[in-house]
Amino acid sequence: MRSFDFAPLYRASVGFDQIADLMDRTLTQDAGVPSYPPYNIEKTDDDSYRISIAVAGFSADDLGIEVKENALIVTARKVEKTSEKTYLHRGIATRSFERKFQLADHVRVHGASHEDGMLHINLVREVPEALKPRRIEISRGDARVEADVVDAKAVN
Repeated sequence: MRSFDFAPLYRASVGFDQIADLMDRTLTQDAGVPSYPPYNIEKTDDDSYRISIAVAGFSADDLGIEVKENALIVTARKVEKTSEKTYLHRGIATRSFERKFQLADHVRVHGASHEDGMLHINLVREVPEALKPRRIEISRGDARVEADVVDAKAVN
């Protein structure tokens, strides 16, 4: 496994320590990261995303979605009911899970739906107006009159 030194990033930037920490955590995770349940992350528009998680065997009441400190946390707890069923093969896993997704700044959960054994979570990036690029008009030097400048003829 490769090792990256993020010290130059810390020396040359201010306020990006959260990104460097995220990259460091991601690169140092073990190869045994759980793959249950399977999921997809898709980009549906320029500022819209969708996370789809396969949750076969879970009802909407068994699932929980929470956003905490820029992390989306999806949990599932299946209450086992005693039944008279005898399984010859049990391939549908209904074990409890917790899946975390790191969200970028200004990414908000727009909604969620549960249909056909899939949990769909819609996300939208909402950039505040103050952070959007804006065009600055350039005025000509001869046409511009300063409001604070007093005409010399008016004073004398």
